[in-house]
Amino acid sequence: MTESPTLCQQWASMWSDFKANQNLAFTAFDMSGHGRYRDLWEHYYKNCHGIIFVIDSSDRLRLVVVKEELDLMLQHPDICQKKLPILFFANKMDCKEALSSVKIAAALGLDKIMDKPWHISASNALSGEGLQEGVEWLTQQIREMLS
Repeated sequence: MTESPTLCQQWASMWSDFKANQNLAFTAFDMSGHGRYRDLWEHYYKNCHGIIFVIDSSDRLRLVVVKEELDLMLQHPDICQKKLPILFFANKMDCKEALSSVKIAAALGLDKIMDKPWHISASNALSGEGLQEGVEWLTQQIREMLS
């Protein structure tokens, strides 16, 4: 199986089976991180209840760009005025050159996010490793926010 970057917006729905055995529906928008698509992100901020931010943990060179884009997103009025939970997936953890989730959190300055709950989970999207843990955390945060 080969991997390729997201080239356009994709729609997906997924269900999270949380501990209480109650389903919570997610409508997910897979927004490309490619530069020419980043301006589209802000069109989805107003109505969101949580954010999943995927980082390629094997791409050390682009971490500076990732930090800049994260900072811009966090400063957007539709994001900074809400206490939205943010789930960070440090993806491609199986690659030998991958940074740990602790190192990624430090490089992105996640400890400075004080006004929103956040969690970083090492993940491998191909095998699914780390995904359930992260989605369960996000599910719990959204449930608490909406109750």
